[in-house]
Amino acid sequence: MFKLENIIRKNIIDLTPYSSAREEFKEEATILLDANENPFETALNRYPDPFQTALKQELSIIKRVETNQIFVGNGSDEAIDLLFRAFCEPGKDKSYVFPPTYGMYEVSAKINNIETVKINLKPDFQLPDKSDFIEKIDSAGLLFICSPNNPTGNTYPLNAINEIASAFSGLVIVDEAYIDFSSSESAISLLSELPNLVVLNTLSKAYGLAGLRLGMAFASKEVIAVLNKIKPPYNVNSISQIEGLKALKNTKKFLSQIDVLKSERNLLTKALSAIPSVIKVYPSEANFLLIEFDQSDKIFVSLKSKGIIVRNRTRDVKNCLRITVGTPQQNRILIKAIKEI
Repeated sequence: MFKLENIIRKNIIDLTPYSSAREEFKEEATILLDANENPFETALNRYPDPFQTALKQELSIIKRVETNQIFVGNGSDEAIDLLFRAFCEPGKDKSYVFPPTYGMYEVSAKINNIETVKINLKPDFQLPDKSDFIEKIDSAGLLFICSPNNPTGNTYPLNAINEIASAFSGLVIVDEAYIDFSSSESAISLLSELPNLVVLNTLSKAYGLAGLRLGMAFASKEVIAVLNKIKPPYNVNSISQIEGLKALKNTKKFLSQIDVLKSERNLLTKALSAIPSVIKVYPSEANFLLIEFDQSDKIFVSLKSKGIIVRNRTRDVKNCLRITVGTPQQNRILIKAIKEI
């Protein structure tokens, strides 16, 4: 049975967090002489809101969770790293992944001296049966589920995620970086019944703000409180907060772009499936396609010579390239280029 107090590292429990000037004083003032800032106004001479209050208020409305259930970080990667630092004892606890999947989980685990246990997906890229999963679990820690999965593009049913989380004594992290391109329901809907669930999201994909590095984690208020306790005092800069808030208040624009990309994803799937060199286009609920070619390396090199860069994922899935869905014009150029190879 999951108990948060059983997995928090002792040094984190005993930690007295750093208290920043902007955290200690939250009221209005005419003269700020408490944070050793440059007093000459540049619009950026003041430290940013350490807890991204306005962003969280908007996210609370969109995601239908309380603000104290939201962590905002410097990309989802920061949340991943902090979860390891807070809830995994180096050299003792483990992380669990279902490959092929996003490689940063294992990289972050290695940085934090945490062993990664790999439990392969089924041949159809679905999660393994509970019996296969349980027999390989011998430690608490972090378990990562990427849905839609990168690089395969498929989602996992919420009942399967629920079953795994209910059987695991550590934290289950569901990475939903691509959920906006999917028709599947977000795992955020499970937060009320799964105290060990953390759901990651980002503004990098659907919102087109990869350059801002804004990632979110949604979890119980107790888990979020731990992340806030150990995060750097000003982990999200002012520009990212301002531009992120603008994007969240203008969802109409991005919903329109998502519709275009989903339509292009379908057109791209049909067009590529008709090309003789393509063996299979895997179904996708993300903004990319995983495609098996009869000579993937040749396709990859030839596209590169034409100035078209795709991702070679042959190391993870044999003979497969991962291709991001581009604009209509970019997709037409891509299709023409592959036909000519």
